[in-house]
Amino acid sequence: MPELPLDQVRTLLAVVDEGTFDAAAAVLHVTPSAVSQRVKALEQRTGRVLLLRTKPVRPTESGEVVVRFARQLARLERDARAELGMRGAGEVTRVSVAVNADSLATWFLPALTALPPEPPLRFDLRREDEDHTATLLREGAVMAAVTSSADPVPGCSVRGLGRMRYLAAAHPDFAARHLAGRPLAELLPGAPVVVFDRRDDFQDGFLRRLGRPAASPDRHYVPTSEGFCAAVAAGLGWGMIPEAQARPLLDTGRLVELAPDRPVDVPLYWQQWKLDSPALMAVAEVVVEAAGRALRRGVSRGAR
Repeated sequence: MPELPLDQVRTLLAVVDEGTFDAAAAVLHVTPSAVSQRVKALEQRTGRVLLLRTKPVRPTESGEVVVRFARQLARLERDARAELGMRGAGEVTRVSVAVNADSLATWFLPALTALPPEPPLRFDLRREDEDHTATLLREGAVMAAVTSSADPVPGCSVRGLGRMRYLAAAHPDFAARHLAGRPLAELLPGAPVVVFDRRDDFQDGFLRRLGRPAASPDRHYVPTSEGFCAAVAAGLGWGMIPEAQARPLLDTGRLVELAPDRPVDVPLYWQQWKLDSPALMAVAEVVVEAAGRALRRGVSRGAR
């Protein structure tokens, strides 16, 4: 089996990260011609087109495999240098993780504070819907992800975290104005609704559970977890709120639960590269432990 020359692999990664052959050449301190020759040689060796020559360049599906390998190789090299005492003054280990907004706003950040101060870690957190975080893993853009998929991305391992529960809620005055007098399934489709962004299908999915096709087109788009909850509590519309955020507002009367017998549970999983990386293993342990305290056990199905 032909080997993958490391200089060619690193060159491909530089081109993807920098976006152009010229920019990669500047980072690598070689000529653009040398960069082009290395990429072409790697494509000949693998027998596949690895890059789409667009602006910026994009890896093909085969290119994503090589890019993921390059990032994993760089991670292992940094870990080895650290264990050998070759770490430069002030150098820290960086860990990239994709996390959905609601986990980021509730239980995920406190988990990271449980890590020991040494060795120092720095985080590159990518906020992404849990139904799409696996894409970042597949592309090699992150080392780990909180995802709703139990199917492992190639080269990754999976651990169950638990279920994040969501409650349909609204401000009491909003509920009295829009949702009183007839069954909820009849009134909710016509009521103003708060949604996260234009990919958010969660509220529509809840209506489908009630036998209705979709939520109202009268929508407020609020693309942060904290802002979403605040918008519902302010009476702009109804929405599906994580139980951890909704419970204090329900207890104080700032929110009312619209369907107490119909919570929606979203299963969450931790996927990470299969690497013997001490930093990544340490992060995984604190995340799994924190999720065990914050999330419900078992799995069910939902969205956002």
